[in-house]
Amino acid sequence: MPAGVMIPARNMPSVITGNGNVSGFGTSSSGLTLGQIMFQQHNNMMEGQLHPLEMTQNTSESEIARMRDDEFDSTNKSGSENHDLGGSGDDQDPRPNKKKRYHRHTQHQIQEMEGFFKECPHPDDKQRKELGRELGLEPLQVKFWFQNKRTQMKTQHERNENTQLRTENEKLRADSMRYREALSTASCPNCGGPTAVGQMSFDEHNLRLENARLREEIDRISAIAAKYVGKPLGNLPLLSSPVPPRPFDFSAQPVSEEMYGVGDLLRSISAPSEVDKPMIIELAVAAMEELVRMAQMDEPLWIASLDGTTCMLNEEEYIRTFPSGNCPKPNGFKCEASRETAVIIMNHISLVEILMDVHQWSTMFSGIVSKASTMDVLSTGVAGNYNGALQVMTAEFQVPSPLVPTRESYYVRYCKQHAEGTWAVVDVSLDDIRPSPTVRCRRRPSGCLVQEMPNGYSKVTWVEHVEVDDRGVHNLYKNIVSSGLAFGARRWVATLDRQCERLASLLASNIPAGDVGVITNRDGRKSMLKLAERMVISFCGGVSASTAHTWTTLSGTGADDVRVMTRKSVDDPGRPPGIVLSAATSFWLPVSPKRVFDFLRDENYRSEWDILSNGGAVQEMAHIANGRDPGNCVSLLRVNSANSNQSNMLILQESCTDPTASFVIYAPVDIVAMNVVLNGGDPDYVALLPSGFAIFPDGTDSRIADAGGSSGSLLTVAFQILVDSVPTAKLSLGSVATVNNLIACTVERIKASLSCDNA
Repeated sequence: MPAGVMIPARNMPSVITGNGNVSGFGTSSSGLTLGQIMFQQHNNMMEGQLHPLEMTQNTSESEIARMRDDEFDSTNKSGSENHDLGGSGDDQDPRPNKKKRYHRHTQHQIQEMEGFFKECPHPDDKQRKELGRELGLEPLQVKFWFQNKRTQMKTQHERNENTQLRTENEKLRADSMRYREALSTASCPNCGGPTAVGQMSFDEHNLRLENARLREEIDRISAIAAKYVGKPLGNLPLLSSPVPPRPFDFSAQPVSEEMYGVGDLLRSISAPSEVDKPMIIELAVAAMEELVRMAQMDEPLWIASLDGTTCMLNEEEYIRTFPSGNCPKPNGFKCEASRETAVIIMNHISLVEILMDVHQWSTMFSGIVSKASTMDVLSTGVAGNYNGALQVMTAEFQVPSPLVPTRESYYVRYCKQHAEGTWAVVDVSLDDIRPSPTVRCRRRPSGCLVQEMPNGYSKVTWVEHVEVDDRGVHNLYKNIVSSGLAFGARRWVATLDRQCERLASLLASNIPAGDVGVITNRDGRKSMLKLAERMVISFCGGVSASTAHTWTTLSGTGADDVRVMTRKSVDDPGRPPGIVLSAATSFWLPVSPKRVFDFLRDENYRSEWDILSNGGAVQEMAHIANGRDPGNCVSLLRVNSANSNQSNMLILQESCTDPTASFVIYAPVDIVAMNVVLNGGDPDYVALLPSGFAIFPDGTDSRIADAGGSSGSLLTVAFQILVDSVPTAKLSLGSVATVNNLIACTVERIKASLSCDNA
């Protein structure tokens, strides 16, 4: 199914009119209300390889034999001609005394082989035979053509590299002359006399200039102090400790609506001072060098696992390789390090732009980043791109579960272009510059190396290296956190790969027309995907154990405790106004994550766990595919109520999965509002209260088991219920009990259905 295509539901009549509107429903609310839950609970109690190339030319066997025996001169032909004898090393013909003549390939043969070369520059014997058969060439001719083509590409690459090195050499020579001229006219900062080249080292000269600048800065501050204090700064006592940082003024900073509050660390952070900036730049440059080396080095720095699928950091070798930047880990902290490589469907420049834009970055990784902001921009880059860009940032990293504390970090992000088509983006914590007693996570140089690939693809090597206090993690999640599947490089790369596929489906233009249920309006598909994206961000940010959230345990023991949280929704067009009650719980299932995901996302099984559907049949109206996996899609579902007195319900659902995590997130939507969205209207004014599921592997295996595996799953169930439409109302104990009962019944139904199915 092509990406971005809305396909009709199975065996159901058309419910999308010709103008793209949804029809055939009663009135629907924009969120789950307490009255609906209690009404439906009462009803429940009452009822109990490569494509083959097209052949366009054939060569007879006799002609091939004659071509094999004819002589040719290898010094007179080039360009589009093929040397029948021109290999070297293992590729040479075993009959070196035989001379053969040239054979000029047709334009079609050259085009086909060049197209094949782009996909596979080193074809094996089977591929050469197949290609030769289709093009009417001998396998030996194909072999030598590819050999000559590789030699030609290598020569061209070396020529370009030499040109680039020559240009850089000229630039360095010009800089050297400029520095020499500057040194020849420099004066001594102490005595003011001339300083000739050779009397002091270049580093010493720079230190003297820096001392002179600092002296001027001190004089300027002294003048300001004298103006306000009445006496020179030199007469004042020296401060024994640095001035504490100013509290972060949130009134002057854009704060995301999803934050609901701010953690202890992020609340105490302010933008860096001018004195800190040189140290930050020096730290970022050193971190960039470390990241690139860690991305490119193998053993003994990285030790491969027994199955060769993962690698672990050798901490002793790391300390020997990078001795300058290491300092003792705080008590209770442990090291987490991982590396992952993948090829993704995104241009390298576009990927760098997303990583350096805090809004796009946090949106793309919404399942990992609960909130993020840019505190200061030290450099915007040069030459109209992000080469050399420096940003001081704060971020909170999460696992969507109330059992895993979030990780707050204050760090600098640095972007650099290392060669044509090769970029790197590195993060490193600024805790050494701005110490804080509340820090529980320190980012060592982490980030990614991005290399350009043909056809708009990019090769990404991601390194994640942190020192963290994970003593607050619940025992259920200890394995997945320590294995790196929760915060490690593998989860970052898997999320990036899935989100790039989602973006590709958003940009798809090959939407077939005429099929029932297919939304061909490109603006409508874009608005619907944007609405689903906001729904996912709201769900993930509201279910984690952030320091900004105050969860209250209601009942149960151990991991089955139900945790609730309340908040007021006022003047937010994206949420219905009133008192919103969030409830969440996490538990283990003896079923593979894929099996849990397929069960929860399938509308045919929804009545087995969804109490609010009240036993009604659920039909998929249409959906937008988001990637290669059929589980990655945005769907419009209709719940046909079994009660004739109750109107039908319309549900927006997004399901997404990758090897490290899966989500099924949904929200009731208003039909009138959805018609506006399907016609390309602004989705930001559609009120949503998302609920859903976050599914993770239990971390007992080094790799994720496939559908037939025996690994278990960690499932988080979360609901958001509008308990009162008046924001100033007080929450009643009855409302809390009702929501607690709802989530407990849902968990029991899921366990019963999957246990029976697994048995």
